[in-house]
Amino acid sequence: MTYSTPVRDLRFALDHMAGFPALIRSGAFPDLSPDIAEAIVGEAAKFCDGAVAPLNWGSDRHPARLENGVVRTSPGFKEAYKAYVDGGWNSLAFPESWGGQGLPQTLALALVDALNGASMSFAIGTTLTTGAVKAILHAGTDEQKRTYLPKLVSGEWTGTMNLTEPQAGSDLSELRTRAVPAGDGTYRISGQKIFITYGDHDLADNIVHLVLARLPDAPPGSAGISMFIVPKVHLNADGALGERNDVKCIKLEEKMGLHGSPTCVMVYGEHGNCVGALLGEPHKGLKNMFVMMNAARLDVGVQGVGVAEAAFQRALSYAQERKQGKAAGVKSGGTVPIYEHADVRRMLYSMKSLVEASRAICLATAVNYDLARHAPDDAQRKKAKSLEELLTPIAKGWSTDRANDVTSLGVQVHGGMGYVEETGAAQHMRDARIAAIYEGTNGIQAMDLVGRKLQGDSGAAAKAFIQDAREAAMIARAGKREELKIIGGRLLEAADALANSSDWLLKAAAENQEHALAGAVPYLKQFGNVAGGYYLAKGATAAALAANEAGADKKYLEGRIAIARFYADNYLTEAAGLTPAVTAGASAVARLDPAALTG
Repeated sequence: MTYSTPVRDLRFALDHMAGFPALIRSGAFPDLSPDIAEAIVGEAAKFCDGAVAPLNWGSDRHPARLENGVVRTSPGFKEAYKAYVDGGWNSLAFPESWGGQGLPQTLALALVDALNGASMSFAIGTTLTTGAVKAILHAGTDEQKRTYLPKLVSGEWTGTMNLTEPQAGSDLSELRTRAVPAGDGTYRISGQKIFITYGDHDLADNIVHLVLARLPDAPPGSAGISMFIVPKVHLNADGALGERNDVKCIKLEEKMGLHGSPTCVMVYGEHGNCVGALLGEPHKGLKNMFVMMNAARLDVGVQGVGVAEAAFQRALSYAQERKQGKAAGVKSGGTVPIYEHADVRRMLYSMKSLVEASRAICLATAVNYDLARHAPDDAQRKKAKSLEELLTPIAKGWSTDRANDVTSLGVQVHGGMGYVEETGAAQHMRDARIAAIYEGTNGIQAMDLVGRKLQGDSGAAAKAFIQDAREAAMIARAGKREELKIIGGRLLEAADALANSSDWLLKAAAENQEHALAGAVPYLKQFGNVAGGYYLAKGATAAALAANEAGADKKYLEGRIAIARFYADNYLTEAAGLTPAVTAGASAVARLDPAALTG
């Protein structure tokens, strides 16, 4: 199978589901136009399909390797990365003052979608660099920005995020890496980090590590964490690369998937001379980290979209080629492609609808990210910020959970051949699995949703979103087509169920936070199901109108309506039934003696 970026689907999601036209109309980006968006998405597809996608299979078979202290990436990655930098892709959405192109993050996210569909192992390194840029833009001194941003924005240098340690996974309060003032404005860093994506590689001449560590006077817990810039290679006074810093990769993790992505165990200060510079204020490293983390969470959500899209394309292609069995009701004659079997179509439509819903949620989050920072109107910025923050844990958590569902279905469509590595279906499933774990496990995303996001404003943002979904449902239900009436009815029922869950959680949390935490994961799933249905309903309504226009691609537009209807029947109905799981409360997960759980 040859991967092909779904350009038409991306444009449809931008234009009719995620609200990209509102971003154009806002004036947030005065030169932005539909033509620019079309050109960016089209050229991104050419690059990803031509330069990156052919590397995906080989990277799984020939992973990154550590040789004599140097990490070598999979064959072809170095050349593809050079083409990525030369094409200006890393600089899309960064300020022109630092060498960027000043375009919206939404278009950069469309690129992330295309890159991850082509090769998740290749794509992940680029998102770590863009996260480092955002952290330095947020907290860096003028000198730090002048030193690092031009090369990071262009992609000539890459960046990393160094958080996790062997004894401290998601609980950063247990970090032990140390940073001791050297008396000259720099710090000596010592410690070890694990799971550092692209912590070392041969794609760029320098790597800018952003490292969380503790100062000698740091208070205990997460309040005592600072962030430091630790370059792989020191810079001379003239800006040229100088000597190696005392930081190195000592091991590559052997992972379930993402074999082409080097996941490093990093050691700092083995010889007592790892030099770093404080980024931002002392003991305020978590604030800087969350700038990177929130950006990374949306990127990870889109990783799920991209790899799920690849799994769907592979499964659809196989279903049309593989012949087995007779058509329903037929007892003689030749075999038919398995696509002709209803259950196979059910799986494929499930895959397609979940990919489309996930893509729309993530792109809508990006649109609101852009509006929150660039819209001329203060009220519009405030509303967009509220929606961006609400949707971020859903974009990350729901989209990556659904990626696991989609890639598993992709294996199932292939049958026994899906369990055989040569078909490639298993690679998608193995690659996708990590996305629900890193950048905050999806359980953490659910706790964030019911904690900071739902309770933080007493449910105001959630209620506003639910009202938007209800309005979209009523518009669809008022349509002439039977499919739209069904979609609207299903969405209205699901939105009402989500409203009931939200009200219950707010009341229960005031009594006992354990009640809210116990229902957090089903609540995130319910919210994601409703959000996906909301955006698909908007798309179906737009498709129904467009289908009546002269020259319309009726086959494509009818497909959009059919997939939205399938989603409504299968996933909005599921959402309506999740409220009992949300409202079961802490008693549903009351502590049992582990001995009671064994045979």
